[in-house]
Amino acid sequence: MKDLKLYIGIASVLLIIYLVAEYNRPVPINWAETLDRKDKIPFGTYILYNQLGDVFPGAEVETFREPIYNVINDHDIKSGNCIIVSDAISLPEVDYNKLCSYVRAGNDVFIASAYYAGKLSDSLKVDVQSELKGDTVKSYFTNWNLGGVQYAVDKRIGALYFRAYSNDAVVLGKNSLGHANFIKYKMGRGNLFLNANPLLFTNYSLLNRQGAAYASIALSHMKNSSNLIWDDYYLKGREDEGSPLYVLLRNSALRAALYISMFSLVIFVLYEMKRKQRVIPVVEPLKNSSLEFANTVGQVYYEQNDNNNIAQKIASYWLEQIRSKYRIGTAKLDEEFADVLAKRSGVAADLIKVIVTQIAFINEGRILRDKELADFNNNIEQFYLQSK
Repeated sequence: MKDLKLYIGIASVLLIIYLVAEYNRPVPINWAETLDRKDKIPFGTYILYNQLGDVFPGAEVETFREPIYNVINDHDIKSGNCIIVSDAISLPEVDYNKLCSYVRAGNDVFIASAYYAGKLSDSLKVDVQSELKGDTVKSYFTNWNLGGVQYAVDKRIGALYFRAYSNDAVVLGKNSLGHANFIKYKMGRGNLFLNANPLLFTNYSLLNRQGAAYASIALSHMKNSSNLIWDDYYLKGREDEGSPLYVLLRNSALRAALYISMFSLVIFVLYEMKRKQRVIPVVEPLKNSSLEFANTVGQVYYEQNDNNNIAQKIASYWLEQIRSKYRIGTAKLDEEFADVLAKRSGVAADLIKVIVTQIAFINEGRILRDKELADFNNNIEQFYLQSK
């Protein structure tokens, strides 16, 4: 008993030590590239969003999670800068046209994205590529009034550049390999700014002195405005798109795992179908032996010329049908029986009276000729055809 208590005591102490160690263990850093303004992890944009007042003094920041068309049109926004930081942006034609009209009216729009698609990419011919060399790719602004300083942030944060863009683009920034990574399109009285490195505007970059300077100068290319629109739609979609599947598809690792699982499931199903498929034998339908039996018995009676017996069996079957189907007693086959049966079955009363007369003739035991048997059978068949 003492040994058991000692064992339990040691196990309890070890368990407590383990729980304390787990509780105090440093939380591993989350390196997910969320770009979310609420995330304080390295690649969130919490710092940028909350320091916009330093870059645009006095500006009122409004956050929207709707397509740019709805933001401008439904909320009747006439002026103000717009900032979009996303891992990918695809504008349909209606959104792109609305965005261009908004810029031409004298507003500035700043988009930092690693992937451009849709009408925006088609119209401006922009395509983003990643540098293959270097762990740290520096960035600088082409305006030499800014001192020609090269801004360096590690983890290849500035490795993306514009492999292609239309001729009317003005290059505002390049990387240390001479490739453009920050461009501007002049539209009417406003400007559309495109940056190929959204990670340069994340918490990790802004906690670096050079990264913070780069982001501040890049955003300062926009004119100061009293209104500032921060977009969440092109990063997270609408509010009602926060389903578990949407979360899986947003994360590259989870998305790859989902696709691999679905592909593996399809392969497994196809393989199992092929492996377990067997030839299905043809099953002959059951023969109606009772019908064959009736034909055989009828043929025997017919060959014996026993017309009375055949007629009695036809009459008995007919009377049984009357009792079961129309719930009419057959003990007394008179004119009243014929009238009631005619009303319930829909058969002419004259035909029923003829059948009743023939049955009375059969029950008297008289010899029944072939023609009389045939007439009786035809009348019965006519009754079945006319009955409801």
